[in-house]
Amino acid sequence: MRAPGTTTAMLDSLLAPLREEFFLRALAAVVLSGVTCACLGAYVVLRRMAFVSTALTHSILPGVVGALLLGISPYLGALAAALLTAAGAAWLASRRGTSEDSAIGVMLSVMFAGGIALMQQAHSWRDFTGLLFGSVVSVGPADLLVVGLTALVVLLSLRALHKELELAAFDEEYARLLGARPGLLRAVLLALVALGAVACVRLVGALLTTALFVIPAATGVLLGRTLPRVMAWGACVAVGGGIGGLYLSYHVPSVPSGAGIVLCCALPYLLARVFAPRR
Repeated sequence: MRAPGTTTAMLDSLLAPLREEFFLRALAAVVLSGVTCACLGAYVVLRRMAFVSTALTHSILPGVVGALLLGISPYLGALAAALLTAAGAAWLASRRGTSEDSAIGVMLSVMFAGGIALMQQAHSWRDFTGLLFGSVVSVGPADLLVVGLTALVVLLSLRALHKELELAAFDEEYARLLGARPGLLRAVLLALVALGAVACVRLVGALLTTALFVIPAATGVLLGRTLPRVMAWGACVAVGGGIGGLYLSYHVPSVPSGAGIVLCCALPYLLARVFAPRR
Protein backbone atom coordinates (compact mmCIF):
# COMPACT_ATOMS: atom_id res chain seq x y z
CA MET A 1 0.00 0.00 0.00
CA ARG A 2 1.37 3.39 -1.02
CA ALA A 3 2.04 5.86 1.79
CA PRO A 4 -0.20 8.98 1.84
CA GLY A 5 2.85 11.21 1.72
CA THR A 6 4.04 9.55 -1.47
CA THR A 7 0.66 10.06 -3.14
CA THR A 8 0.59 13.72 -2.07
CA ALA A 9 4.08 14.26 -3.44
CA MET A 10 3.12 12.69 -6.78
CA LEU A 11 0.00 14.84 -7.06
CA ASP A 12 1.99 17.94 -6.23
CA SER A 13 4.59 17.12 -8.89
CA LEU A 14 1.77 16.81 -11.44
CA LEU A 15 -0.20 19.89 -10.39
CA ALA A 16 2.59 22.32 -9.48
CA PRO A 17 3.63 23.01 -13.11
CA LEU A 18 0.00 23.76 -14.04
CA ARG A 19 0.09 26.81 -11.77
CA GLU A 20 2.72 28.40 -14.02
CA GLU A 21 1.49 30.42 -17.00
CA PHE A 22 4.51 29.62 -19.15
CA PHE A 23 3.95 25.90 -18.59
CA LEU A 24 0.31 26.14 -19.66
CA ARG A 25 1.37 27.99 -22.81
CA ALA A 26 3.98 25.33 -23.51
CA LEU A 27 1.37 22.59 -23.03
CA ALA A 28 -0.95 24.22 -25.54
CA ALA A 29 1.94 24.69 -27.98
CA VAL A 30 3.08 21.08 -27.67
CA VAL A 31 -0.44 19.78 -28.36
CA LEU A 32 -0.83 21.95 -31.46
CA SER A 33 2.65 21.31 -32.82
CA GLY A 34 2.51 17.60 -31.95
CA VAL A 35 -0.69 17.02 -33.93
CA THR A 36 0.63 19.12 -36.82
CA CYS A 37 3.99 17.36 -37.03
CA ALA A 38 2.46 13.90 -36.64
CA CYS A 39 0.06 14.46 -39.55
CA LEU A 40 2.81 15.90 -41.73
CA GLY A 41 5.20 13.20 -40.61
CA ALA A 42 2.92 10.46 -41.90
CA TYR A 43 3.49 11.71 -45.45
CA VAL A 44 7.18 12.32 -44.78
CA VAL A 45 7.74 8.75 -43.58
CA LEU A 46 5.60 7.09 -46.25
CA ARG A 47 7.36 9.05 -49.01
CA ARG A 48 10.78 8.29 -47.47
CA MET A 49 11.56 11.99 -47.07
CA ALA A 50 13.14 11.82 -43.61
CA PHE A 51 16.46 13.16 -44.89
CA VAL A 52 14.67 16.01 -46.67
CA SER A 53 12.82 16.98 -43.50
CA THR A 54 16.10 16.86 -41.58
CA ALA A 55 17.66 19.27 -44.06
CA LEU A 56 14.72 21.66 -43.82
CA THR A 57 14.55 21.64 -40.05
CA HIS A 58 18.30 22.08 -39.58
CA SER A 59 18.46 24.80 -42.21
CA ILE A 60 16.26 27.12 -40.15
CA LEU A 61 19.22 27.75 -37.86
CA PRO A 62 20.83 30.63 -39.84
CA GLY A 63 17.44 32.22 -40.41
CA VAL A 64 16.55 32.25 -36.72
CA VAL A 65 19.99 33.40 -35.58
CA GLY A 66 20.14 36.11 -38.24
CA ALA A 67 16.65 37.34 -37.31
CA LEU A 68 17.57 37.54 -33.62
CA LEU A 69 20.74 39.46 -34.41
CA LEU A 70 18.75 41.89 -36.57
CA GLY A 71 16.01 42.26 -33.98
CA ILE A 72 13.18 40.88 -36.13
CA SER A 73 10.83 37.94 -35.64
CA PRO A 74 12.77 34.64 -35.56
CA TYR A 75 9.81 32.92 -37.20
CA LEU A 76 10.19 35.04 -40.33
CA GLY A 77 13.89 34.21 -40.48
CA ALA A 78 13.25 30.51 -39.95
CA LEU A 79 10.61 30.38 -42.68
CA ALA A 80 12.80 32.30 -45.13
CA ALA A 81 15.76 29.98 -44.48
CA ALA A 82 13.68 26.81 -44.86
CA LEU A 83 12.11 27.98 -48.12
CA LEU A 84 15.52 29.06 -49.42
CA THR A 85 16.87 25.60 -48.66
CA ALA A 86 14.00 23.91 -50.48
CA ALA A 87 14.36 26.20 -53.51
CA GLY A 88 18.14 25.81 -53.57
CA ALA A 89 17.98 22.03 -53.35
CA ALA A 90 15.39 21.92 -56.15
CA TRP A 91 17.59 24.12 -58.36
CA LEU A 92 20.74 22.06 -57.73
CA ALA A 93 18.87 18.81 -58.35
CA SER A 94 17.69 20.14 -61.72
CA ARG A 95 21.32 20.55 -62.86
CA ARG A 96 22.86 17.64 -64.73
CA GLY A 97 25.18 15.50 -62.64
CA THR A 98 23.66 16.37 -59.26
CA SER A 99 21.32 13.91 -57.56
CA GLU A 100 18.54 15.05 -55.26
CA ASP A 101 20.27 13.58 -52.18
CA SER A 102 23.50 15.38 -53.07
CA ALA A 103 21.66 18.67 -53.61
CA ILE A 104 19.91 18.38 -50.24
CA GLY A 105 23.17 17.46 -48.52
CA VAL A 106 24.93 20.49 -50.00
CA MET A 107 22.19 22.90 -48.90
CA LEU A 108 22.02 21.33 -45.43
CA SER A 109 25.77 21.70 -44.95
CA VAL A 110 25.92 25.26 -46.26
CA MET A 111 22.93 26.52 -44.27
CA PHE A 112 23.97 24.85 -41.02
CA ALA A 113 27.53 26.14 -41.35
CA GLY A 114 26.12 29.59 -42.01
CA GLY A 115 24.07 29.36 -38.83
CA ILE A 116 27.14 28.43 -36.76
CA ALA A 117 29.08 31.32 -38.33
CA LEU A 118 26.30 33.74 -37.40
CA MET A 119 26.19 32.39 -33.85
CA GLN A 120 29.87 33.24 -33.48
CA GLN A 121 29.04 36.88 -34.19
CA ALA A 122 27.09 37.04 -30.94
CA HIS A 123 30.23 35.97 -29.00
CA SER A 124 28.08 33.83 -26.70
CA TRP A 125 26.53 30.46 -27.47
CA ARG A 126 24.64 30.56 -24.18
CA ASP A 127 22.13 32.95 -25.75
CA PHE A 128 21.22 30.31 -28.34
CA THR A 129 20.92 27.23 -26.10
CA GLY A 130 17.12 27.40 -26.16
CA LEU A 131 17.20 27.88 -29.92
CA LEU A 132 19.30 24.75 -30.44
CA PHE A 133 17.70 22.42 -27.90
CA GLY A 134 14.35 24.01 -27.02
CA SER A 135 13.23 25.85 -23.90
CA VAL A 136 9.84 25.55 -22.23
CA VAL A 137 10.34 28.92 -20.51
CA SER A 138 10.78 30.76 -23.82
CA VAL A 139 7.26 30.04 -25.10
CA GLY A 140 5.37 33.33 -24.85
CA PRO A 141 1.88 34.45 -25.95
CA ALA A 142 3.18 35.54 -29.36
CA ASP A 143 4.84 32.12 -29.86
CA LEU A 144 1.59 30.35 -29.00
CA LEU A 145 -0.26 32.51 -31.54
CA VAL A 146 2.26 31.62 -34.26
CA VAL A 147 2.03 27.91 -33.43
CA GLY A 148 -1.78 28.04 -33.52
CA LEU A 149 -1.93 29.85 -36.87
CA THR A 150 0.68 27.51 -38.34
CA ALA A 151 -1.22 24.45 -37.16
CA LEU A 152 -4.42 25.82 -38.69
CA VAL A 153 -2.80 26.51 -42.07
CA VAL A 154 -1.02 23.14 -42.21
CA LEU A 155 -3.98 21.02 -41.11
CA LEU A 156 -6.41 22.78 -43.46
CA SER A 157 -3.94 22.31 -46.33
CA LEU A 158 -3.55 18.62 -45.54
CA ARG A 159 -7.33 18.24 -45.39
CA ALA A 160 -7.78 19.93 -48.76
CA LEU A 161 -5.01 17.90 -50.47
CA HIS A 162 -5.47 14.64 -48.58
CA LYS A 163 -6.50 12.47 -51.55
CA GLU A 164 -3.73 13.74 -53.81
CA LEU A 165 -1.03 13.50 -51.14
CA GLU A 166 -2.13 10.02 -50.10
CA LEU A 167 -2.12 8.77 -53.68
CA ALA A 168 1.30 10.26 -54.41
CA ALA A 169 2.68 8.84 -51.15
CA PHE A 170 1.82 5.27 -52.14
CA ASP A 171 2.25 5.33 -55.94
CA GLU A 172 3.63 8.38 -57.74
CA GLU A 173 3.40 6.75 -61.16
CA TYR A 174 -0.29 5.94 -60.76
CA ALA A 175 -0.92 9.44 -59.41
CA ARG A 176 0.68 10.89 -62.54
CA LEU A 177 -1.52 8.73 -64.77
CA LEU A 178 -4.61 10.05 -62.98
CA GLY A 179 -3.59 13.63 -63.69
CA ALA A 180 -2.01 14.50 -60.36
CA ARG A 181 1.34 16.29 -60.30
CA PRO A 182 3.64 14.47 -57.84
CA GLY A 183 6.41 17.03 -58.27
CA LEU A 184 4.13 19.90 -57.31
CA LEU A 185 2.66 17.92 -54.43
CA ARG A 186 6.18 17.23 -53.17
CA ALA A 187 6.98 20.95 -53.28
CA VAL A 188 3.78 21.74 -51.36
CA LEU A 189 4.63 19.10 -48.77
CA LEU A 190 8.12 20.57 -48.35
CA ALA A 191 6.63 24.03 -47.81
CA LEU A 192 4.28 22.61 -45.16
CA VAL A 193 7.20 20.85 -43.46
CA ALA A 194 9.01 24.19 -43.40
CA LEU A 195 6.00 25.77 -41.69
CA GLY A 196 5.82 22.93 -39.19
CA ALA A 197 9.52 23.28 -38.39
CA VAL A 198 9.05 26.97 -37.70
CA ALA A 199 6.27 26.20 -35.23
CA CYS A 200 8.40 23.70 -33.28
CA VAL A 201 11.66 25.61 -32.94
CA ARG A 202 10.82 27.14 -29.54
CA LEU A 203 9.79 23.81 -28.03
CA VAL A 204 12.35 21.32 -29.31
CA GLY A 205 15.01 23.51 -30.89
CA ALA A 206 16.47 23.56 -34.37
CA LEU A 207 18.57 20.42 -33.87
CA LEU A 208 15.73 18.16 -32.71
CA THR A 209 12.73 19.40 -34.68
CA THR A 210 13.00 16.66 -37.28
CA ALA A 211 12.39 14.06 -34.56
CA LEU A 212 8.79 15.26 -34.17
CA PHE A 213 8.18 14.59 -37.85
CA VAL A 214 9.77 11.14 -37.94
CA ILE A 215 9.45 9.33 -34.58
CA PRO A 216 5.66 9.67 -33.97
CA ALA A 217 4.86 8.89 -37.61
CA ALA A 218 7.20 5.89 -37.61
CA THR A 219 5.38 4.63 -34.50
CA GLY A 220 2.05 5.18 -36.26
CA VAL A 221 3.21 3.12 -39.24
CA LEU A 222 3.92 0.22 -36.88
CA LEU A 223 0.49 0.42 -35.24
CA GLY A 224 -1.93 1.66 -37.92
CA ARG A 225 -3.07 -0.03 -41.11
CA THR A 226 -4.53 3.04 -42.81
CA LEU A 227 -3.19 6.56 -43.24
CA PRO A 228 -5.76 8.16 -40.87
CA ARG A 229 -4.85 5.63 -38.19
CA VAL A 230 -1.15 6.25 -38.76
CA MET A 231 -1.82 9.96 -38.20
CA ALA A 232 -3.97 9.28 -35.12
CA TRP A 233 -1.35 7.04 -33.50
CA GLY A 234 1.38 9.51 -34.40
CA ALA A 235 -0.57 12.39 -32.87
CA CYS A 236 -1.08 10.42 -29.65
CA VAL A 237 2.65 9.67 -29.44
CA ALA A 238 3.66 13.27 -30.25
CA VAL A 239 1.24 14.85 -27.77
CA GLY A 240 1.89 12.29 -25.03
CA GLY A 241 5.65 12.51 -25.52
CA GLY A 242 5.46 16.28 -25.62
CA ILE A 243 3.59 16.50 -22.32
CA GLY A 244 5.94 14.00 -20.72
CA GLY A 245 8.96 15.90 -22.01
CA LEU A 246 7.66 19.19 -20.61
CA TYR A 247 7.18 17.64 -17.18
CA LEU A 248 10.66 16.12 -17.36
CA SER A 249 12.19 19.46 -18.30
CA TYR A 250 10.26 21.24 -15.54
CA HIS A 251 11.32 18.88 -12.76
CA VAL A 252 14.86 18.36 -14.11
CA PRO A 253 15.89 21.83 -15.33
CA SER A 254 19.22 20.53 -16.65
CA VAL A 255 17.29 18.59 -19.35
CA PRO A 256 16.23 20.90 -22.24
CA SER A 257 12.60 20.59 -23.24
CA GLY A 258 13.55 19.43 -26.74
CA ALA A 259 15.63 16.53 -25.47
CA GLY A 260 12.92 15.54 -22.98
CA ILE A 261 10.21 15.57 -25.64
CA VAL A 262 12.24 13.50 -28.10
CA LEU A 263 13.17 10.92 -25.45
CA CYS A 264 9.55 10.58 -24.32
CA CYS A 265 8.44 10.14 -27.95
CA ALA A 266 11.13 7.53 -28.57
CA LEU A 267 9.91 5.25 -25.77
CA PRO A 268 6.55 4.38 -27.45
CA TYR A 269 8.40 3.80 -30.73
CA LEU A 270 10.74 1.29 -29.09
CA LEU A 271 7.81 -0.47 -27.42
CA ALA A 272 5.91 -0.61 -30.71
CA ARG A 273 9.02 -1.86 -32.49
CA VAL A 274 9.27 -4.76 -30.05
CA PHE A 275 5.61 -5.62 -29.43
CA ALA A 276 3.67 -4.48 -32.53
CA PRO A 277 2.27 -7.27 -34.73
CA ARG A 278 4.57 -8.12 -37.60
CA ARG A 279 3.27 -7.32 -41.06
